Amino acid sequence: MSDLMKWFESRRSPMDVIERLFEGDMGSSAIRVEEMMDGNTLVVRAELPGIDPEKDVDVTVADGVLSIKAEREEKKEHKDKDSYRSEFRYGSFVRRIPLPNGVQQSDVTASYKDGLLEVRAPMPDQGQETAASKIPISRG
Repeated sequence: MSDLMKWFESRRSPMDVIERLFEGDMGSSAIRVEEMMDGNTLVVRAELPGIDPEKDVDVTVADGVLSIKAEREEKKEHKDKDSYRSEFRYGSFVRRIPLPNGVQQSDVTASYKDGLLEVRAPMPDQGQETAASKIPISRG
């Protein structure tokens, strides 16, 4: 198994377990993601139906972590001559996904179509990893 696949298989953090514990009733309003490898590219797909990606979604990479933040506001009104009913759902949601060392922020792309956000992060070539080198010590 390649180092990249080992990283992909073993990268679950304790926060993943905690987040899954709370996905019960709130799962329908949280950001659900699917992660997979497409060759040497990590692909993350996030369900974000009914959201305007230009106004309501932020995708960032910082300190080796991909963050997907979204805000949702949904209002439904039902007016009848004898009654009025209003329902609304709103909130901010975030998912953080650790990336392997060497992923360049400038190489990460995102697209949105039919309620799915797709983020693609090319993995660094195995040859790009720099070998340890000795640092000379100067005398003062």
